[in-house]
Amino acid sequence: MTSRLHFSFSLIFLIFLALITFWLDWVTRPPEQTRGNDLYRNADYIVEDLSGIRMDHERAIQRKFAARKLLHYLNEDVTQMEQISFVNTDPEQPLIRLRADYAEVRGKGENIFLRENVTALRGADDEKGKITLTTNFLHLIPDENLVKTDQSVTISRFNTAISAIGLEFNNHTGMIQLLTQVRAVNRK
Repeated sequence: MTSRLHFSFSLIFLIFLALITFWLDWVTRPPEQTRGNDLYRNADYIVEDLSGIRMDHERAIQRKFAARKLLHYLNEDVTQMEQISFVNTDPEQPLIRLRADYAEVRGKGENIFLRENVTALRGADDEKGKITLTTNFLHLIPDENLVKTDQSVTISRFNTAISAIGLEFNNHTGMIQLLTQVRAVNRK
């Protein structure tokens, strides 16, 4: 009888020890990251107060940018920036300057999405034909020199202000295509 009790006590103690081990393992595991849930999304690096230049020496093109804060997410290949400004200089094209509260760069800069308080200036400040564009969203495709949006935009040049919903702008040709609800006001 005592050998059977000894065997039962050892078995119960071993089962109890295994249960505590599984419970401790379960309690100490980090929460699993699920796709689409930003709760556990962490940047692989964060940089504050930065600026950079991308050069094409053959065509003398410069693309400069500055941001107050940059966050990079390696698993999505996405870079997010706050309080950003872009400057694109090309000797064959007018100067382009962009500012926005937020930007998201996908891939290696093939697509850039600007959000909130977006301002685009085409031309230098001392040029008479300088164009100013304001909106809350712009999609930039730098390699093609294209700018697109499906949001409301306001374009100002000289004494004229044009508002519309949606825009496509080709910086190579200087052509602006306004998509819908176009309205122009000339202030003389």
